Amino acid sequence: MLSFKTIIGQNVAELTEKRSRFIATIKHVETEEEATNFINEMKAKYWDARHNVYAYILNDNNLVRFSDDGEPHGTAGKPVLDVIAGRELKNVAIVVTRYFGGILLGTGGLVRAYSSAAILAADNADISQMVECSVADINCDYSQYDKLKKLLEECGAVILDTIFENAIKISFYIDSSEFSKLNDKLIDVFFGNLSAKQINLQFFPIKIN
Repeated sequence: MLSFKTIIGQNVAELTEKRSRFIATIKHVETEEEATNFINEMKAKYWDARHNVYAYILNDNNLVRFSDDGEPHGTAGKPVLDVIAGRELKNVAIVVTRYFGGILLGTGGLVRAYSSAAILAADNADISQMVECSVADINCDYSQYDKLKKLLEECGAVILDTIFENAIKISFYIDSSEFSKLNDKLIDVFFGNLSAKQINLQFFPIKIN
């Protein structure tokens, strides 16, 4: 089974360290464009902040990006990135905004503060497992529908859409590792008269906390 962990939606956490205010915003992103748009959105929202540090990891090609945004090298972006990587999250971006409180924290203090803010945001987010699924269609007649729907649900398939016309067309997804087993059951139950056609492969979330 191909899978990875990510977060659902967006979450915000905040801490204060020696009068500096750190606001960490974590968000699920699918593409680098989404990550960039999110970062720019946070920069616009907190336009008066001293720093908007960011980091993100994408599942596609394991793309990794981070920035200290003016903080001393290695004290901000990398610690935030380490929080994402340490929790084995992908398709996740974090922006940690700092409002300077007038007291220097030193390199060690900065690392701890940025890490702690990112940890708070990540630990309070909803985590899901993204599983590679087969997206498929299957056609049946009205006399087969109830039995087919029950079989799909028993096999762990999630129905996306059902179109009722002269025949019935059901669109669904199922863990890709289970797709061939599902087709075997369909052949057995419907005596070879029904089989599902895989359309593509796509990752879907399954909430785990």
